[in-house]
Amino acid sequence: MSMNTFIPTSLKKFYQIEIDAYQLSFKLGNLQKAWRHLERAHVIGQAYPIEHSYAHWKMLLFGIKIKSYREIIGQIPRLLVGGVKSFVGKVPVGNTGGSNVPPLKSLPIGDDLLAIFKQAGLQSPR
Repeated sequence: MSMNTFIPTSLKKFYQIEIDAYQLSFKLGNLQKAWRHLERAHVIGQAYPIEHSYAHWKMLLFGIKIKSYREIIGQIPRLLVGGVKSFVGKVPVGNTGGSNVPPLKSLPIGDDLLAIFKQAGLQSPR
């Protein structure tokens, strides 16, 4: 079993780009684009407890801001358990993190995100 603690610096910059893009898109009122950036941040950071939990925190806040009870209720258990699962290396790789996706379901990772992992010097997400 692999235990993850900190996101590699080479990957963190890509995670931060997605978080920043989320914040800008949300501020500009483009909610669909904002959500997509949160999903991408989730996939990039889900193997690392802090980034994984933060992505779920932002998703919870997004749900609150748009008054989506489904998202709010769906994010609470993900927020409570996601970071622990990252720490012990047991995440469903590629899962985008929203309440519209079963929390334990792995999903294929798009070529654009796979290229990010490769550029960061990682073969694939753990």
